[in-house]
Formats: sequence, structure tokens, C-alpha cells
Amino acid sequence: MPSFGSDPIARATVMLYDDANKKWVAAGSGPQAFSRVQIYRSAGAPAFRVVGRKMQPDQQVVINCAIVKGLKYNQATPSFHQWRDARQVWGLSFGSREDAALFAAAMLQALEAL
Repeated sequence: MPSFGSDPIARATVMLYDDANKKWVAAGSGPQAFSRVQIYRSAGAPAFRVVGRKMQPDQQVVINCAIVKGLKYNQATPSFHQWRDARQVWGLSFGSREDAALFAAAMLQALEAL
């Protein structure tokens, strides 16, 4: 069972859907790179966030998104998953199917807890 906390859960490229141009673009600035994407649980209350930092020296935060009750998590392909928050559509292009499966299990566990 996946754990919540500070251990890296998955390696993925964090993407945002550009509605105007109808295409996916890499989140953050600079070259597209893999990020460590984790699900954090708030102490006490059942509240969760998806946080991702680029696996580069600057460790740029490319996603910091609340997981809200009723969020629709879509496993579009075995290695690309997506969801929408109040402002945009997020996508994760995983480095492996194993990373994707682990992250999906943690996300579904978080949604169940809400």
C-alpha cells in the first residue's frame, strides 16, 4: 500500500493543458524534465495535496494542487493520468507503468479518505 508523506511516490513529467492551443505543455519554466511527484496528507484533517518538484538542482515546484472531494481522476493511458482543478487541467506523464500504478493507488486512497 502506498504511503503518504515525504517519500517520492512517482517520477513523472508534470503537464498542463493549454486550452487555447488544444495541447499539453510542460509545467514550470526551463527544459522539460522529470519531477518527483508526491501526495502529502495534512496532519489531523483529511486533506491532501499533490506536490511535484523537478529533479534538477533548483528543484522548481511545478505542481502544488489540492485534492478535493469529488475530483475526477482519469487514467487516460497506463502511463498518462489527468484531472481538473478549479483553474486548469493537470496531466502526469509517468516514467514507468509501475510509477503510474503506485501514484494512482495513492490518489484513489486519498479520494476515498475524503
